[in-house]
Amino acid sequence: MTAREHSYGSRRHRSPGALAASIATTSAVALLVVAPAQAHASPRWAWWPVEDPAYAAEVQPELERLVEEMAVTGAVVLVRSPELGDWTTTIGTRTWHGSEPVTLADHVRIGSNTKTWTATVILQLVDEGRIGLDDPVSQYRPDVPNGDHITIAQLLDMSSGLANYTTDLELNEQMDSNPGRVWSPEELLAIGLAEPPAFPPGEGFLYSNTNYVLLGLIIEQLTGKPVEQAFQDRIFDPLELSETSFPALADASIPEPHPQMYTFGTNVETIDSLVLSPEIQAAASDGTLEPMDVTDANPSWGWTAGAGISTADDLADYVEALVDGCLLSPQLQQQRVASVQPLDPDDPASPGYGLGLARFGPVYGHSGELPGTNSFMGHDPVRDITVVTWASTAPAPNGDGPAVELARTVIDELYAD
Repeated sequence: MTAREHSYGSRRHRSPGALAASIATTSAVALLVVAPAQAHASPRWAWWPVEDPAYAAEVQPELERLVEEMAVTGAVVLVRSPELGDWTTTIGTRTWHGSEPVTLADHVRIGSNTKTWTATVILQLVDEGRIGLDDPVSQYRPDVPNGDHITIAQLLDMSSGLANYTTDLELNEQMDSNPGRVWSPEELLAIGLAEPPAFPPGEGFLYSNTNYVLLGLIIEQLTGKPVEQAFQDRIFDPLELSETSFPALADASIPEPHPQMYTFGTNVETIDSLVLSPEIQAAASDGTLEPMDVTDANPSWGWTAGAGISTADDLADYVEALVDGCLLSPQLQQQRVASVQPLDPDDPASPGYGLGLARFGPVYGHSGELPGTNSFMGHDPVRDITVVTWASTAPAPNGDGPAVELARTVIDELYAD
């Protein structure tokens, strides 16, 4: 597979950024020597059959087993690695029990991967001197309880203590009974702020979508633009992410082509636990339980915490730019990467989170899930390995995020030696 080549953000034609540059100067592992082409090399336009890299044969059967085990309708896996070889695979179909296969060109909702866009724009505004990481949120939103003691950085790294609006029962009932409802960001924020905080600012970690809706409103306040325009101007256009979009609140459509997106449990059923009953799991596994098609559900309830849309290739281009420092100043990029801390302080190898950036083992990026779709994007700046996965059924009946499990399997194989 060949990535789209462009001058800004592509793995093959980009400036390495502060993080990658610092690694390259301190670690021989990051050095890459490319031999000159031989005089008799084939023209660029010549077609040659390309063999799959060695790891593909090992991982493909396991991916297929996982897709079947988790009752996933369709899934895509993309790997970029100059060292080990690029590879993609598609598994399953666009519709439940259908015949049309999913493709790399398919668009999917990417859930919380959207948070990295929101955080990146906030950090760009920090670079521009228009907001500070240590600013109290009350400077921008006086209505936030205890806002004098909550900083912008604490919103970004999930240490603000603000409650998560997406666990609200009434919201979930509405999402089940009226999936086309258009939610305004102010409605969502009000739900989150009405709940008592989980802990004092800076004294814990709670993955709260309220933080990122609040940040989205601050972006609009500071830029004077709808947030979808800020994303377009500051991220999508510079990186030439032509298949990536952020829908307006009333827009529940997905660009073609796309798979249908499915889930087995209702929103209310999965508030406290994504794990469904043994009976539902069994029926889903043997194919006798038809999943709910949630493709056309309005994603406005996720807004700047989770309403984005993209493709596998665009996510790969984006996560490489995100991690390699193509979107921020070198100093702020270094601060962003350094902010990622293990969620389990007793286990340095546990997943980490920071200023709108996550770490999973050797790769940095994020994952995302809405009912019906789960996605993962990760990039290792040392070995220049990129992994992107998505699945069109989520969560799995056993509660797992299918794309995350696929990514875990691929990463384990890539780093087996």
